[in-house]
Amino acid sequence: MEKIALFYGSDTGVTDDITKDFVEYWEEDNLELMEIGYASVDNFNKYNTIILGLSTWYDGDLQSDWETFFDDFKTIDFTGKTVAIFGLGDQIGYAEYFVDGIGILAEVIIENGGKLVGFWSTEGYRFTDSVALIKDNESMFYGLALDHDNESQLTDERLKTWIKQIKEEFEVA
Repeated sequence: MEKIALFYGSDTGVTDDITKDFVEYWEEDNLELMEIGYASVDNFNKYNTIILGLSTWYDGDLQSDWETFFDDFKTIDFTGKTVAIFGLGDQIGYAEYFVDGIGILAEVIIENGGKLVGFWSTEGYRFTDSVALIKDNESMFYGLALDHDNESQLTDERLKTWIKQIKEEFEVA
């Protein structure tokens, strides 16, 4: 079975906890985890199927390790790679920047030839704007949007549903 990489970054530990839950719910032994703070472009080049996890900070900023790695990230050739993204944000306190990190990474992946999967409906969210909205379909995010600050009771179910979805899109299920 082909290995799937999950690259993630966490400042406060919440994305780390969500990533641990992701691994538990994935229920397969084909995931290889790597914190983005220890990653290199070569690490990305080893995989054709990739999952990215991050949070959005303040006024639409990437999580600090992703911010540090971002110049290198922009050099990755995603041709032939399939990528899914999950992101955390605060739709109440930062309603105009909700999960912008998803969109920031998605734009690079698309520009660099990658295929994105795991699009997620905006239904049920309360935000005013987001870079993570699909350009041609603003009722969908480029990836799974989680608001663990305000809707932690929905996180597990959203994560489980999304995992089922991306397994099908990755053709793992």
